[in-house]
Amino acid sequence: MPQTTSATRPQAIPHPEGVSDDEFRAALSRLAAGVVLVTAHEPAFSADGPRGEDAGMTATAFLSVSLDPPLVLVSVRNGSRMDDLLAEQPLWAASLLTERQRHIAGRFSMKGRMSDRLLFEDIPSRRGEVSGALLVEGSLAALECRTEQRVEAGDHTLVIGRVLAAELPSGEDGPLTYFKGKYRKLGA
Repeated sequence: MPQTTSATRPQAIPHPEGVSDDEFRAALSRLAAGVVLVTAHEPAFSADGPRGEDAGMTATAFLSVSLDPPLVLVSVRNGSRMDDLLAEQPLWAASLLTERQRHIAGRFSMKGRMSDRLLFEDIPSRRGEVSGALLVEGSLAALECRTEQRVEAGDHTLVIGRVLAAELPSGEDGPLTYFKGKYRKLGA
């Protein structure tokens, strides 16, 4: 049973290494991150079968890895639909979301959500020429990638992708950020 402090609040139970899940989350929630919609297209199983499916996932653990070659990294939860799809489908895309696209980030980060087909239904997007994945119209940037390496790391897999194409729309909106557990505008 957890110990209580003088404020009768349960004390966090540390891992053997000394930091609890709550302490870890609280510390890293103070690191502002950009928000990205990662997408991939699962091709149809056969030409005469049902059409392929699009999948999407909101990510805040997304970063540049290398300039030469151009590599990015996204962290996906083990056993998630996106993890399973990216294990089979090497081509994917990342749309860097603007502060006006908060609803997209929220929609694709819901637990127990509806089918991805319905989630994409009213989002202006087009299919990337290189990856075949959906690219969100009006995003800050859109990258089309091919998986180069997958690294298991705890309860997530780090997917390192080579950037095959990059688009920079001329939008004036600022980036959508994630800070202290909430989506925010830069400077807000």
